[in-house]
Amino acid sequence: MRRTTLVALCLAATATAALTGCQSDQDDKGAGGSGAPASASASKPAQPSAPADPFAGLTGAQIADRAVEATKGARSLRMAGDVPDDESGGTIRIDLAMDRQGECAGTMSLDGQGRAELIKTGGTLYMKYDEKFLRAQSEGEPAADTDAAVAMLAGKWTKMAATGQDAKDLAGFCDLDSMLGEMESSGQDVTRGKAATVGDRPALVLHEKDGADRNTLYVATEGKPYLLRFDSASPTDPGTMTFSAYDEPVAAKAPSGQVLDLDALGG
Repeated sequence: MRRTTLVALCLAATATAALTGCQSDQDDKGAGGSGAPASASASKPAQPSAPADPFAGLTGAQIADRAVEATKGARSLRMAGDVPDDESGGTIRIDLAMDRQGECAGTMSLDGQGRAELIKTGGTLYMKYDEKFLRAQSEGEPAADTDAAVAMLAGKWTKMAATGQDAKDLAGFCDLDSMLGEMESSGQDVTRGKAATVGDRPALVLHEKDGADRNTLYVATEGKPYLLRFDSASPTDPGTMTFSAYDEPVAAKAPSGQVLDLDALGG
């Protein structure tokens, strides 16, 4: 699960990176009456002007080029959504915040079968699993072994070195440098769509065609042109991912209280 999930996330990030937005100057100002005669202002209230198009005159490819530059400069972000897991044939849901220093915090689950919490800070990876998650991941194992794992781990924080053999795949989720480093502009067919919103943020929709794949991207039109959402209609890698909390601090703190050291127990 862990290996295929990481690959899927990297593929999703790579595919979407070329299709974000361009830099907005945000010169838009309300229509005012500073130079209008008093009588005109009194008889007809000034109407607000429509927001300026930050992408005016740009093709989809040009927007993509600017988007890559902006997005690769992000210091941190939060990534949430669903990606396919090739190994199980299921769907993995993640919600993770990460930064350039490798700090990371969030949750993950497979097909809604329980939840695991993840924190990476410094060189240590902390994980906490609920019982449903542990039992789902132990399918096919002897019942006694599964019961023992649940008794030892369910609802308890564990820790291990992030560079260890058992932790490195999961710790890879927190490698923002690696994820953003894969982003490149592409020569794929990208066309502009309509205005939209993602959460409370205005966005521009972009449509991508790449062979049989059809993807839809939502690009911030205020502030830096970060990617806000990516919908993949790929026959092999369908899924939706949202991106938020750009350049915000990541709340990755070591858990308080008792933490089970898995390295000391032999992993």
